[in-house]
Amino acid sequence: MSGLIGRKVGMTSLFDENGKNIPCTVIEAGPCVVTQVRTEEVDGYNALQLGFDDKKAKSSNKALDGHFKKAGTSAKRKVIEFQGFEGEYKLGDSITVEHFAEGEFVDVSGVSKGKGFQGVVKRHGFAGVGQATHGQHNRLRAPGSIGAASYPARVFKGMRMAGRMGGDKVKVQNLRVLKVVADKNLIVVKGAIPGHKNSYVTIEK
Repeated sequence: MSGLIGRKVGMTSLFDENGKNIPCTVIEAGPCVVTQVRTEEVDGYNALQLGFDDKKAKSSNKALDGHFKKAGTSAKRKVIEFQGFEGEYKLGDSITVEHFAEGEFVDVSGVSKGKGFQGVVKRHGFAGVGQATHGQHNRLRAPGSIGAASYPARVFKGMRMAGRMGGDKVKVQNLRVLKVVADKNLIVVKGAIPGHKNSYVTIEK
């Protein structure tokens, strides 16, 4: 689907016409530059490659410099392909936050916050043992049995256990666009999105 690359600014809240307080997320979306145009004849599919957020020239190699020079733009930090754009676009065209309209629904994907090594209660939502008495000692948040001994004499793949949590690509679907601030390249969506502040996100129609 068509969309834009953005940066998560942070969370806030807005009041609707009924006076209800709605939690929302502010995203700096675009402007994104068209850095490559994929066509059915050459590439086998139609898509637009968009670049977002300038980076220092010394941080880019010669191959990337040549790629961005063809589009007549500076080196970009984030480059993503999108399909489903309507209309004709050429190299160097800029797509702004006005691509979205208030009231429509979007999907936002990003990399969730890394939480390090966590136990099964936090990582998988285990309830923990109910009783804290009857001689129970430091086993309240333990995972319990992970398999039988003599048979199958192994732990099955996919067993939910403690381990690293977060840092995964997550997509949140059907978030309503509450406000579009075109002059500041901001879009406000209802609810929370994955990632820490200033992390890159992808907004798709």
